Amino acid sequence: MVKNLNIPKDNLDKNYLVTISLNGLKTEGILKIPHNPLGIVLFAHGSGSSRFSPRNNFVAGILRRARVATLLFDLLTEEEDLIFENRFNIKLLTQRLIKASEWILSQPQTKNLLIGYFGASTGTASALKAAAGFGSKVRAIVSRGGRPDLAIDEINHVRSPTLLIVGENDPEVIKLNQEAYLKLNTTKKLEIIPGATHLFEEPGTLRKVAEISRDWFKKYLAHDTKGTIKP
Repeated sequence: MVKNLNIPKDNLDKNYLVTISLNGLKTEGILKIPHNPLGIVLFAHGSGSSRFSPRNNFVAGILRRARVATLLFDLLTEEEDLIFENRFNIKLLTQRLIKASEWILSQPQTKNLLIGYFGASTGTASALKAAAGFGSKVRAIVSRGGRPDLAIDEINHVRSPTLLIVGENDPEVIKLNQEAYLKLNTTKKLEIIPGATHLFEEPGTLRKVAEISRDWFKKYLAHDTKGTIKP
């Protein structure tokens, strides 16, 4: 069971600390809904990261300025994260992301929003696997320095338009993303950011990631279920 939000419909430009109960465990999240949102993006963090990730929060801020709601939440509890193997338990992370997506679809203020996923590192694998199961309910995916190879067994079932972003100076991850890109059977794009390493710490590189992601989500979340463009 999950607790419903109590968000006044006329007061949506605020932060909401949320708790999502998953099989008796509680994970924490930060939900932010701009006025008249185009859709909502759930962030699937990478290994050892959390809802406080400065990089994902930076990207989320850029998305919200483009009228995209965001949910940054922890795929693992604090206790679970202490066990290193859990960080690479893609099956568990995928189940958590699916539960969080179902929770979003059950909330009065977000149930009609189109869903997108933003994955980083191992979070990309859980995003792809969750999207493969959800089908058309997930309208777009963006991966930042991700590990799509960890979802290679299901990647051909993904139908969501998928953008893979990798740093130019991250050769091993580029190779993994190129191999996954060939197996994707959907609208797709592989974007390599010049001068960037795996964490996109170089000046201007993370902003480039955020802007490219914003444009991708705006393109694929700005349509309702009948295919008409939202105002």
